[in-house]
Amino acid sequence: MPKKKFEKKIRIRLKGFDKGLLDHSARDITETAKRTGAMVVGPIPLPTSRERYTVLRSPHVDRKSREQFELITYNRLIEILDPPAKTLDALKGLALSCGVDIKLKI
Repeated sequence: MPKKKFEKKIRIRLKGFDKGLLDHSARDITETAKRTGAMVVGPIPLPTSRERYTVLRSPHVDRKSREQFELITYNRLIEILDPPAKTLDALKGLALSCGVDIKLKI
C-alpha cells in the first residue's frame, strides 16, 4: 500500500531539562492541534543527550578528589500533517512553560 504524500507539514521540536515540563508542553500542543482538526503524529521521544562535567574539589592539593555534574537534555518531536489555517493561529496564541525550547519547521 503506497504512503500518502502530505502537502503541508509542521514539525515541532521541543527541548528541555525537565522531563515533566516537556511532556506537559507536548500534551498542550497536541491537544490544541487536535482541537482545530489537524492530524497529529507524536509526541515522539528522541534520544536524550547527557553532558558530564568533572571539576576539582580543591584548588591546590588533592588532585584525586573530583566532583562530577551531569546536564541531561530531553527531546520530543511532534508532526502536524495537513494543518488548517486556524491551527497555526491556535499554536501562536498558546502559552507554554518557561523551561522548554521550541523550534518550528514548516
